[in-house]
Amino acid sequence: MRSPVFAMFGALFLSGCVGLTSLNSVRYETKYGVYVETSAVSTACLTPRVRLALKATERKFNQPAVVTSGYRSPWRNGSVGGARKSLHMKCQAVDVFVPGVSKARLIKFMRRQSVVGGIGCYPGRKFIHIDVRKRPAGAAGPLMFSGC
Repeated sequence: MRSPVFAMFGALFLSGCVGLTSLNSVRYETKYGVYVETSAVSTACLTPRVRLALKATERKFNQPAVVTSGYRSPWRNGSVGGARKSLHMKCQAVDVFVPGVSKARLIKFMRRQSVVGGIGCYPGRKFIHIDVRKRPAGAAGPLMFSGC
């Protein structure tokens, strides 16, 4: 009897129907296959490259990559002080953290991800910004913004 139950749980976990939990056993909601900090975070239009970076992060740290900000409308972007040409408005950027993983470790990992084109950090915040812009010709890694 145990074998079918374990097989079903394994299939559900691998399919993404059962989410990962953080070190503190906090469960994060998923929206369109992406872990989000709150239900207000918009992830429907995130590009495949952004999703690839998030999934690679989850595999590396065996924790959810939790998005605190995904797509932003121009109005929302302005109200939070986002850049005038923010890639959040093109579904090509997210602000993200991994429970139990330091920002320094997360940045180090993201620097090695070929799909990541830019990384930004905000002192006093638990998340980092990543985007999938095209890297400048000859760049060995993503653009690093102030604060990192």
